[in-house]
Amino acid sequence: MKNNRVLLGLSGGVDSTAAALLLKEKGFEVIGYYFDVLGNQTEGRERAAMAAEQLGISFVQRTVAEEFETNVIRPFCDSYRTGRTPNPCIVCNPTVKFRTMAQEADRLDASWLATGHYARVEQSAEGQPACRIRTAVNRRKDQSYMLYRLPQDILQRLILPLGEVEDKAQVRQLVRGFGVFNADAADSQEICFIPDDDYVKYLNDRGISAEEGDFIDGETGRVLGKHRGILHYTIGQRKGLGMTFGKPRFVTKIDAKRNTVTLGSNEDLFSCEVEAEDCVMLGLSGEDGIAAATKLIGRPLLGKIRYAAQPAQCMIRSVSHEKMEISFQDPQRAATPGQSVVLYDGEYLVGGGFITAPSAT
Repeated sequence: MKNNRVLLGLSGGVDSTAAALLLKEKGFEVIGYYFDVLGNQTEGRERAAMAAEQLGISFVQRTVAEEFETNVIRPFCDSYRTGRTPNPCIVCNPTVKFRTMAQEADRLDASWLATGHYARVEQSAEGQPACRIRTAVNRRKDQSYMLYRLPQDILQRLILPLGEVEDKAQVRQLVRGFGVFNADAADSQEICFIPDDDYVKYLNDRGISAEEGDFIDGETGRVLGKHRGILHYTIGQRKGLGMTFGKPRFVTKIDAKRNTVTLGSNEDLFSCEVEAEDCVMLGLSGEDGIAAATKLIGRPLLGKIRYAAQPAQCMIRSVSHEKMEISFQDPQRAATPGQSVVLYDGEYLVGGGFITAPSAT
């Protein structure tokens, strides 16, 4: 039988602080949890501990540097080596953040998990998996895209208090009214383990560098000049190419094996067909995930090829162990290998996978 004890991911920011207050209002016994992904995030731990003290809740902390290195940092580095553009938060959530939260909750006899994400978790209709993620009421802040890989055993004990909040100003007002120090703190935008958001320097400091190679004209195949190394580029990039070409040029392909960066026009970036691998559907992976995706083939869905993209009409065309093929009604710009394509049935998230390639229209 479930109790009312909840382990809340507490970063020391305004969102997780507001989540704690909303949980307390509903009668939950809240325990703040700070996980240090590098083992040296002293400032972050102190902010989280201070927030917990002002909130009047218990506080625990855990260093997860080893798990984070294995599951997030190494794949992040390997992605750039192979010409992909990763989204580390999507990988961290199921493999480190929520997994270690569940372990800590079990140790503390807490039935529930919670975070300050803007999304909702709801019971599904009969015949469906027990829980599904739904977009937040505040669509502008919706973070359901980041949670598509969470498994059912996490969803079944997950509470997302900010999913019903209509405006971020309400969040700040709630925290301000309680007198917590971080009410007006700026939202975090950077990758948490990369100083100053300079990922190329971070990779270089870890001994990962990229040699110069050829810029290739996507139409003629001729060499246009030398690039600085594939680490510096991502699909759709125009600025920072390191040289000029007399007309606008965009990165349309990165080939790590040949060490080439293909350039083309903006129109070359648009495609209707997107392929994805390592898919998770309705919180299910493996055979169960394939079965769930198969039932959705040909059904009208909405899809996003990056976090900030607008949802667009699409459908699953085919699915197998190797890949899922998704067809968009309108061409999508710069579907980028390493990013995720995430699918929705109306407001309800149905799953997604890592983009491997777009196909030309």
